[in-house]
Amino acid sequence: MPRATIHLIAAARPNFMKVAPLYHALAAEDWCEPLIVHTGQHYDANMSDAFFDDLGLPKPHIHLGVGSGTHAEQTARVMVAYEKILMEAPPAWTVVVGDVNSTMACTVAAKKLCLNVAHLEAGLRSRDRKMPEEINRLLTDVIADLLWTPSPDADENLRHEGVPEEHIVRVGNIMIDSYELMRPRIEAERTYDSLGLTPGAYGVMTLHRPSNVDDKAVLGGLVDSLTALAADLPLVFAVHPRTHKNLDAFGLWSKLEAAPGIHLTEPMSYIRFMGLVREAKMVVTDSGGIQEETTYLGIPCLTLRDTTERPITVSQGSNRLVPPAELAAAAAKVMAGDWPTGQKPDLWDGHTAPRIVADLKGRLCVPTGGA
Repeated sequence: MPRATIHLIAAARPNFMKVAPLYHALAAEDWCEPLIVHTGQHYDANMSDAFFDDLGLPKPHIHLGVGSGTHAEQTARVMVAYEKILMEAPPAWTVVVGDVNSTMACTVAAKKLCLNVAHLEAGLRSRDRKMPEEINRLLTDVIADLLWTPSPDADENLRHEGVPEEHIVRVGNIMIDSYELMRPRIEAERTYDSLGLTPGAYGVMTLHRPSNVDDKAVLGGLVDSLTALAADLPLVFAVHPRTHKNLDAFGLWSKLEAAPGIHLTEPMSYIRFMGLVREAKMVVTDSGGIQEETTYLGIPCLTLRDTTERPITVSQGSNRLVPPAELAAAAAKVMAGDWPTGQKPDLWDGHTAPRIVADLKGRLCVPTGGA
């Protein structure tokens, strides 16, 4: 039996993080050939050889090179470029990850050619259609053939939307596999030392969503809260380029620079950043993935959003949604020890990739002994 080709679609650093454990698990099999397809949706100067070495990944087998642009421009370029690849050599399965534009675009291109698509991290919903990611999730899940979910709430979302039960398979959280893949390096990383900080006696901050950083009044209020918090607990603020630009434009950057206890840094590599997070007293963020990692590690996470597509991190984990105006009060609770450590959700165990491999193998009717 010939080996089945599996396309693993990635568009930016977070996608590669999630693809890495699955690539390694598939590459160890003799019945399939996993190929990494980099759409090039996000140009990242830090996407260097060292990054792929950290993940143990080869350079992408296929690079679409679509570049930046508006949502429509990116989506259209990915669809056109990926369609050509599919027509030349169609894979047995296309695996898309997460909720970026490339996820939706590659799904549409493959399904227009009646090819099989599996969505990893399916079923997540924020209920906020102002988020481009929510649109990508909804459209992808409607037409994908196989929906690999991380949690029971994702299963229920899909059932509510009319997805047939046989299309839904809960496999767990692939990002935990990524963390475990790099755990030895993360635990050896002492980022806090380079910043003169003590484990358990500092906080970590990330901020990038338009609702928090594009409005001067909202961002100004957050800066006030952060400077007040940093007087009691040193804060490492890994500043996203969009946030840096707006802090400059609104005249707030100099206030943060001058604030005692605030350490401003550029975005860090995953290993360096998680080396900092795992020893933090608390994390303040508006990101998605960090809600999962803090829940896995039992670290208080204050998410500056009204909704989350990862509600299990709130219902079972150490994450809570905090309106920006209530940040100071929530941080005070953490400092007082009045915060739940939560528990690890079911199947967030570092073995999601092997479960996916077993599911794919069964669907391709590969004999138990291999091809």
